[in-house]
Amino acid sequence: MSTLIRVLLGLIVACLVAGTVTVAFVVTPADIAALSGEARADRLELAGTLALLAATHSAIFAAPFAIVAVIIGEWLAVRSWLYYVLIAIAIALAGFSAEVLTEVEGQPTIVNDYALRAFLAAGFFAGITYWLVAGRRAGGRRGDAARMERQASKPASEDSEADTEDEASEPRASAKLATSAG
Repeated sequence: MSTLIRVLLGLIVACLVAGTVTVAFVVTPADIAALSGEARADRLELAGTLALLAATHSAIFAAPFAIVAVIIGEWLAVRSWLYYVLIAIAIALAGFSAEVLTEVEGQPTIVNDYALRAFLAAGFFAGITYWLVAGRRAGGRRGDAARMERQASKPASEDSEADTEDEASEPRASAKLATSAG
């Protein structure tokens, strides 16, 4: 049960972050900072509402892809931040492609560098957020046990050989630096 809660919380927070990043490309922090008083409060309220709407849209589109990626990540106990970032960026690119493919001729287009950067940034930050909230604990106790088993199954000779190689390479690296500096 705790895995399900962790995963759902991770997906929800990641979608909220994706929505917020997307809106930050439209209602920029610099625009908000330039306002004063009530105008700033109104703009922040609008940005918050837009972020929730964008998060909902992100969740609706990304959910099927993200759920498959999360199931794979949990099953294989993938705890690498890179896995979740690359998956989220791939989902964001799929979303950008879906927007491009559904454009109506004669209407303004989304195909521009700024929109692509917004989708990529949303994917990146959603992936990092998911990893921080849920992905780094993928596999739960089973993932912890597998990691400990891999470390325990390493022969001691491999560890000592790696230490010896590192120590042997240090003098060579120092000599190279001294030669290049002189």
